[in-house]
Amino acid sequence: MPEFTPIPTITALYAGLLGLMSIVIAFMAGRLRGGPDGVSIGDGGKPELILAMRRHANFVETVPLVLILLALLEMNKVSGTAIHCLGALLVVARGCHAYGFGREGALGILRTVGTMGSMLATVVSAIWAISVF
Repeated sequence: MPEFTPIPTITALYAGLLGLMSIVIAFMAGRLRGGPDGVSIGDGGKPELILAMRRHANFVETVPLVLILLALLEMNKVSGTAIHCLGALLVVARGCHAYGFGREGALGILRTVGTMGSMLATVVSAIWAISVF
């Protein structure tokens, strides 16, 4: 049975950074709900609100799994450098995705870069977690 680190401190750094990013993305959706024409539940058919809601949903659909995988890898003594690389990849990818989401042209490419970076972090972390077993 492998030894493990009880507290994944490197992962905590990336969880904190991504947590702050999540607040910003959630606020962007929330501010569209306010005001006299605000929408409390649903999207009210407003394209800008739909976009903001999907931006936030994409974030929360991806980030928790990768953070769990990173924590498990760290607890199983995978190198700190590897955890930092995967964590940084995820932070940059999610930032690119959020910024590029719903934009056209060159800025829209950032969404694809973000999606591919997030998928890469997920796949590498998942396969590594399996290989540690």
